[in-house]
Amino acid sequence: MLLNASLLSAQTQPALPARAYGRAEVFSKTGIVATNQVLASQAGAQMLARGGSAVDAAIAANAVLSVLEPMMAGPGGDLFALYRDAKTGKISGLNASGWAPSGLTIDFLKQKGIARMPRGGIFTVTVPGCVDGWEKLHRRFGRLPWKELFAPAIYLAENGFPISDLIGLVWKDAFAPSCTDEECRHVFGRAAPQVGDFFKNPALASALKLIAQQGASAVYRGPIAEAILRTSNRLGGTMTKSDLTDFSSEWVEPISSNYHGWTISEMPPNSRGSAVLESLNIFGTFPEQMTRVANADRVHRQIEAMRLASADIKFVADPRMSKVSIADFITPEFARKRAALIDSEHAHCDVKPNEEIPGDTTYLTVVDRDGNIISLIQSLATGMSGVVADQMGFVLQNRGIYFSLDPSQPNALAARKRVSHTLVPALLEKGNVHVGLGFAGGPIQVITQMQVISNIADLGMNLQAALEAPRFYSFDQGPNCNVQVEIRMPVEIRDGLARMGHRLVLTGEYQQMAGMGHAVAFDSATGTKYGASDPRGDGAAIPEPPQW
Repeated sequence: MLLNASLLSAQTQPALPARAYGRAEVFSKTGIVATNQVLASQAGAQMLARGGSAVDAAIAANAVLSVLEPMMAGPGGDLFALYRDAKTGKISGLNASGWAPSGLTIDFLKQKGIARMPRGGIFTVTVPGCVDGWEKLHRRFGRLPWKELFAPAIYLAENGFPISDLIGLVWKDAFAPSCTDEECRHVFGRAAPQVGDFFKNPALASALKLIAQQGASAVYRGPIAEAILRTSNRLGGTMTKSDLTDFSSEWVEPISSNYHGWTISEMPPNSRGSAVLESLNIFGTFPEQMTRVANADRVHRQIEAMRLASADIKFVADPRMSKVSIADFITPEFARKRAALIDSEHAHCDVKPNEEIPGDTTYLTVVDRDGNIISLIQSLATGMSGVVADQMGFVLQNRGIYFSLDPSQPNALAARKRVSHTLVPALLEKGNVHVGLGFAGGPIQVITQMQVISNIADLGMNLQAALEAPRFYSFDQGPNCNVQVEIRMPVEIRDGLARMGHRLVLTGEYQQMAGMGHAVAFDSATGTKYGASDPRGDGAAIPEPPQW
């Protein structure tokens, strides 16, 4: 009888409206942590429950990600962060990207017979900025003792964790071409772990203990610095003691633009955040009624705006050594000039291509109970440079792959120069709503971020729907007009794009290479926090657990 009654009830109750997205958006009155991995989000949420700040949670989560995603994140990489103080409304930017060693120059590589930047190996390794970035963030915005932040990561590195299917796939793809050095194989084994395997990294646990005990000094002056220098010397690199001791991450003023009532804040160069603003500015020159309708005309203009902005990325370089003013690229006048190049009915396929390389990155964002938000991105460049710091269990980034060996280019390699960076964390604000947003995915981050911001600002999607919506993305900006498109994109939009001359390459429903993102939001009028995590990855948005 109970079963029949339940069936009858189900038939007579009005149907709930169908949801246009799969995962549920997360709500909280306290805080939320959104990262690429559930265990990392959980570690961050635990820090919030202990009274920690958004920065405390972010550092703890990032440290855990260095254990779970050693091909994407870790002490050997770089970091960028945007932080919004809920009390003052001030947004601070931290550029923790390292520079090229003083001996790594175009002339040095030419003497070695190298005419083009390698894709891995010691000559692509730059000074890691991550740990100095952690420390500077903690000194300004942290609450918990520094040492506590690393306990979850140390535990997982010592005791192991199970390999997920997605991480197993990424690990396998990165391992074969990169992990050829004996130290790399000593840490990560002779083959990539299989799905479900437990992986331990006692060497990384030891390194994290040193960082917990000694702070950033361990990496730039202490035992980890010594290990990095031994590794460089062993492999014929040029890094010196002073390259490490002289390095310091930098507090910077974010760059921003207004898009349909939203203030979008990005990191300035050497980050490529300007390309997001430029693409939105170009797209924003078209009538708002067009940008608010999900059809082929809208997507066509987004693609074309992104092509134009991507072509201008070549001007993004270390501002300490570049004469180009990126401020000129994010003005309304410049946007109108670039938008005039867009044909409303035909794809523009001869935009000069940029030589880009798929990248591995991890992104996380946190909102704490006070409404402070951090948008943080950290990366090793591509999956495993093949260079592992001796006896330390972590990969040294190959960020130098993005340098040009053409001395006439703004991004030309030079001693102690910071390379043009694909890392682009963002903060969005409109009235009482404040959003932290970002993506993993190398150069794809710019393309994906522009679309998701438009989903929120133009189509009125909530965070989860905006992240889940089908995307276009493209590594090929050459004359064949290839555009990678997730197969979930509606057929009528795909057909319209094809008629305009876009050559569509259909990919998976939730394609990892289309970028894996997360978002949190704080409504200062109600005190409610929101969180969302991209189904293209393994991550989750986890609220701060309540104190019962």
